[in-house]
Amino acid sequence: MKHLIPALLALTLFISCAKNKKTENTDTLVDNVAKNEQQIKDYVAKNKLNAHRTESGLYYVVNEPGTGAQPTATSNVTVAYKGSFIDGKVFDESSAGISFGLDQVIKGWTEGIPYFKTGGSGTLIVPAHLGYGDNDYSSIPGGSVLIFDIKLISVN
Repeated sequence: MKHLIPALLALTLFISCAKNKKTENTDTLVDNVAKNEQQIKDYVAKNKLNAHRTESGLYYVVNEPGTGAQPTATSNVTVAYKGSFIDGKVFDESSAGISFGLDQVIKGWTEGIPYFKTGGSGTLIVPAHLGYGDNDYSSIPGGSVLIFDIKLISVN
């Protein structure tokens, strides 16, 4: 019995710390969502963009709607793009275009590309929760807002 009380106390402390850590991670996620939303609003205002916000928090700008086929969230498409951060630093680019299934990419692209028809172009402003979340991915720091200038070349 004498050893049981310290063991129970240690177990209670461990469980309590684990719960606090989980709450802290949840709070961080909420903070990044709010932080990203403000960063995007500031970016849109600074650049005088006519951006539309979806329910999920994705912002998109249609420069050219296009006239061809319009993809769905499960279409295979070919897209030319330039990916950058809010500060303008480019992290990825494909001017010739790449082909992929829209159900195989980040949520921001799955949701955003269908706003364009073939030949259309514009910008997707993707908050972290629709991109790579709070985790670092390659050269993209966790919690980053991603800006994609896109041109929908084709719906395959």
